[in-house]
Amino acid sequence: MKVEAVGSGERKVYSVSAFNRGVSSWLTRLPTVWVEGEVTELRRQARWQTVFFTLKDPADGACLSVAMPRGQFDGLRLELEDGQRVHVYGRPELWERQGQFRLRALSIERFGLGDHLAALERLKRKLAAEGLFEAARKRPLPRFPRRIGLVTGNDAAAKRDVLTAIATRFPPACILVAETYVQGPRAAAAIVEALEAVCAAPEIDVIVLARGGGSFEDLLPFSDERVVRAVAGCPAPVVSAVGHEQDTPLCDLAADVRASTPSVAARLVVPDLDELLQGLERSRRALARGAGRALERQRERLASTRERLRRAPPLTLERRRTALEHAAGRLRALSPQATLGRGYAIVRREGLLVREAAALSRGDRVDVQLAAGSFAASVEETQ
Repeated sequence: MKVEAVGSGERKVYSVSAFNRGVSSWLTRLPTVWVEGEVTELRRQARWQTVFFTLKDPADGACLSVAMPRGQFDGLRLELEDGQRVHVYGRPELWERQGQFRLRALSIERFGLGDHLAALERLKRKLAAEGLFEAARKRPLPRFPRRIGLVTGNDAAAKRDVLTAIATRFPPACILVAETYVQGPRAAAAIVEALEAVCAAPEIDVIVLARGGGSFEDLLPFSDERVVRAVAGCPAPVVSAVGHEQDTPLCDLAADVRASTPSVAARLVVPDLDELLQGLERSRRALARGAGRALERQRERLASTRERLRRAPPLTLERRRTALEHAAGRLRALSPQATLGRGYAIVRREGLLVREAAALSRGDRVDVQLAAGSFAASVEETQ
């Protein structure tokens, strides 16, 4: 502080920094307050440690600068945009170096957000108690849907994202598009009507409910009880792709599958044609290799059979010759001639074999056959 004497008296003269410092010190004694206004001139840069914006009074245009540490601002995950109405909780301060008055924000809420959140929480508990969000209700998505239903906004980016992603992944896909309001007071009833129309169409195997990002208020129709019940009651599985990943409208909980973005939903409902063709080519090559190996084994068996057939007649003849020789040997060993050769004789009387001496009488004439030759004899005595 600088004191300068003027005339007969003295007056206090402050330097700019001293004045700003004094005002800043006085402002710190003021209490924290809530201030309502519309967000304008929102400025957030990755290298900045602070987020800046201006609160404007829509009634008369009065403005108030607001600053908030970037970590706190990002932690709120509000995705604020210019024109949105908010309540900012903070304390006034003076940036001494520039002499700028502003509100140092400690928290931010969208206007009316508290009431909406409380109502949504009550509805969520009610529907959960009815079992609409249970995992046991969730149905698997078909691998190859005959027809895909898409409920989305008119000329919306979400519609383009879904259609482009499906056409890229699986060009033969058949899609039925139902355009409807996706925000505003008429949106909830219109979404229900579009869902019912798609469900009534033939051969619908899966339905995608898609909307891009937006403010909390923009996404409220997708938490409307009518929409949630319509999603839960669809006869075909429903993929909910509403908002960004951090958004969780109640229709996400009732749907069979939740997708973080519309493009992700497209990847969930159709296969990748290139991957299918590659898989088919791998299977074709595997079948060709298997068929080739089987054919080679059959060729080897055929060659072996042919070789055996070529050798069969000589081998068969040799086996039969050997068998005949063995049989002849056995016959020779068992023949009467072989017995005679061992010193035995065959005696016949009147052409009949004589097996017992008792069959002969003294004076009977007999013929005796030897191994070599025969002779006649007269019986002199029997024993």
